[in-house]
Amino acid sequence: MPPNENRTPTTSDVPPSPPRAVVVVTGSELVRGDRRDLNGPFLARELLSRGLDPARIVIVGDAPEELEAALRLGIDADLCVVSGGLGPTHDDRTVETLARVLGRDLVADPTLEGEIESVSRGHAERLGRPYADFAPGVRKQASLPEGAHSLGLAGTAPGFAIQSSGATFVVLPGPPSELRRLWAKALASDVLRRLLARAHQPARRALRFYGVSESAVARALEEAGGDGDGVEATVCAREFEIHVDLVVREAGGPRADSIVAALRKRLGEFLFSEDERTIAEIVLELCRERGLTLATAESCTGGLVAARLTTVPGSSDVFRGCVVAYADDVKTRELGVPTDVLAAHGAVSAETAAAMAAGVRERLDTDVGVSDTGLAGPGGGTPEKPVGLVYLHAAGPGGELASDFSMPAGRETVRARAAVAALHLVRRLLSQSHDGSV
Repeated sequence: MPPNENRTPTTSDVPPSPPRAVVVVTGSELVRGDRRDLNGPFLARELLSRGLDPARIVIVGDAPEELEAALRLGIDADLCVVSGGLGPTHDDRTVETLARVLGRDLVADPTLEGEIESVSRGHAERLGRPYADFAPGVRKQASLPEGAHSLGLAGTAPGFAIQSSGATFVVLPGPPSELRRLWAKALASDVLRRLLARAHQPARRALRFYGVSESAVARALEEAGGDGDGVEATVCAREFEIHVDLVVREAGGPRADSIVAALRKRLGEFLFSEDERTIAEIVLELCRERGLTLATAESCTGGLVAARLTTVPGSSDVFRGCVVAYADDVKTRELGVPTDVLAAHGAVSAETAAAMAAGVRERLDTDVGVSDTGLAGPGGGTPEKPVGLVYLHAAGPGGELASDFSMPAGRETVRARAAVAALHLVRRLLSQSHDGSV
């Protein structure tokens, strides 16, 4: 028996816990639902990728007592990243509230005040207003908690970092583009670099499945051992796909390898990716590898498939265009769908979908065409063709594939599902993985 086989683990054998982080996103418009939070998820991904544990995201309004309670959560963390509330108006309360939480005085920074004044004078001149209207806001924005280190400006809002007795606070503007600009500066700051030196960047494994239920993937993951021993595993249904993400800490490599191998074996027919590319990126790359061009003929999706493709930078070398053919006469005139096909089978039919795919290949002179036609609702359904019924067809040099689904759901859900299904149909056609999943 090896001499250390039954040795009791010591404290030194246990990997240190990653630094704990809290994200506080401020703004009453977020709490009311008027605007969607983009900063919290961005910051959480950034923190996780650098080896920190994003323990929670707190979204809070501008009420002083609520904001103070949220900021106090950061005192018990290693890092608290705050977004929003740095403007010149009365309801921008982040700086003064944080100063109160930390027991610090607000101190005007002359250099920062000069920078904000320069920007504000430019605004005043463009708007034809006296600078005196802006001066109180300039003084407000240039006052930071004692001991804070400025990260510079985004607009007139200053970001800053400050070290308390146990936690580091990084405070950033609310507009996502401004936040991301100053976040890069925060990462380069001494105060955050010292904290990041204690973290160990985890490895990540990403498995993407399509055509299988979330419960089936979760069950397979559990049977593969689940998380633990340096692996944190999550299963998430996202855009009609099932995403499995493994965050792998220092000692978790072998366990992660075992989980991935077990999921491949159990669910390989539904596994379409082991990286974080979107299905649109995968379809474009498959076309690129084969030297093929692509076009879409869309009815119920109204251009959503094309929109997903053209979101990808560089898609123009593959994607030629889209014909949105909603009305029957447009299907006939622009895509050449025979009137007798429409008369015999209807606009929502496998036959019409096939004619649309063939028509867009011919009319746009493209190698691959994909089409969709369906009933997104809420009206227009019949017992034979209920709302939520969608037909899809993909055609290319190597053959054709057809698919359909019936999904009793709201209009936007049906349309989004159809767009994703169309892209996966093209993926199957090009990869020849005729797995039957839609």
